[in-house]
Amino acid sequence: MKTLAVLGTGTMGAGIAQLAAQNGYEVLFWNRRETSVEKGLGAVTKGLDRMLSREKISQADRDAALGRIQGSSALDDLKRSDIVIEAVSEDRETKLELYSRLHEICTEDVIFATNTSSLSITDLGRDTGRAEKFIGMHFFNPVGAMKLVEIVRGLETSDATAQAVTDLAEQLHKVAVPVRDMPGFVVNRVIMPMINEAAYALMQGVAEPEAIDECMKLGCNHPMGPLALADLVGLDVVAAILDTLYRELGHPHYKLCPLIRKRVEAGWLGTKTGRGFYSY
Repeated sequence: MKTLAVLGTGTMGAGIAQLAAQNGYEVLFWNRRETSVEKGLGAVTKGLDRMLSREKISQADRDAALGRIQGSSALDDLKRSDIVIEAVSEDRETKLELYSRLHEICTEDVIFATNTSSLSITDLGRDTGRAEKFIGMHFFNPVGAMKLVEIVRGLETSDATAQAVTDLAEQLHKVAVPVRDMPGFVVNRVIMPMINEAAYALMQGVAEPEAIDECMKLGCNHPMGPLALADLVGLDVVAAILDTLYRELGHPHYKLCPLIRKRVEAGWLGTKTGRGFYSY
């Protein structure tokens, strides 16, 4: 693989694009809105400049990485990609609409990889027209720092596709861990109930947000408390994942805390909007 298409220019898309460009891949960075493409390119530039200021990369490496990224708002530009990594909003219909169009544009050997955090790989793959070439490639935020990539095969994903995506993750200096196609996979299935329970504890007056997070950091040796983590992930994303888990698995500990729901309704989505459980 030489050319990666990254669909979605938000936090995860920008992180994946930056990571790929730093590791020598040509990146086609897509969003349907040109203003969003520019915003995403700005986020990548800011990320690289931060690394430069911390002397983690040289000026030449920073400039070379930026030079490998081409922003686009036209899907036709993605036809020369070797793999499409999709990181758009966590909405099944939005993803499938894109895959349907890309199936007509991309050659049959192009792999479609989704960064979904909770949706069924088998279900999405079935409707793409290339189930054997469809797979989950779940990165974590912040992409540059988090070593894990969950590799999630659908029932029809081929061995060759799984191996190619595993090899790509390793080329990006990530640890690729295979997991089964179950709601939430591993990390979100375990971590989301903790975030939800922390929100319930706050709602019931057990402690203030800072105290809840400090208890989990000092008592469980977590690097970040669950409420701060929720703000980093995005409360809209947390809500979408918990709703999926509750719908698919039915266990009450996945039922979304009203405190999270109300913040999403208010547009308090966490760090990306400047307010969530904390103000930024």
